[in-house]
Amino acid sequence: MEKSAYRSFTDLDVWKKARILKNDIRELVKTFPSEEKYRLVDQLIRSSRAICSNIAEGHGRFTFKDQIHFCIQARGSLSETYNHLIDAFDCGYITDLLLEKFRLQIEEIHGLLNGYISYLRKNIQ
Repeated sequence: MEKSAYRSFTDLDVWKKARILKNDIRELVKTFPSEEKYRLVDQLIRSSRAICSNIAEGHGRFTFKDQIHFCIQARGSLSETYNHLIDAFDCGYITDLLLEKFRLQIEEIHGLLNGYISYLRKNIQ
């Protein structure tokens, strides 16, 4: 399906992959110690949700410039999520194998976001 044929943000592959990441993180944080509930758990949930939210909000904006802005915000939230996962690794809450699994997911989403941003930039001109 061509990107110009998208009618909803839910049709975007980047949003679908970000949703999977968000749900994977939601399951992951259930294994964290209870004292992290309002610290690392909350930060991971918020940053992972922000990826999907920004993609969706940008998609609903009128101009390509606005859409790009929200995709860049989503990319920032993606990096923030990875940083929190590194914190979880440093605290011993996840293994290096699990961190690597998430790193690969995040790299894939990052590439899709960059591709989507490039597509949007081409439409500005």
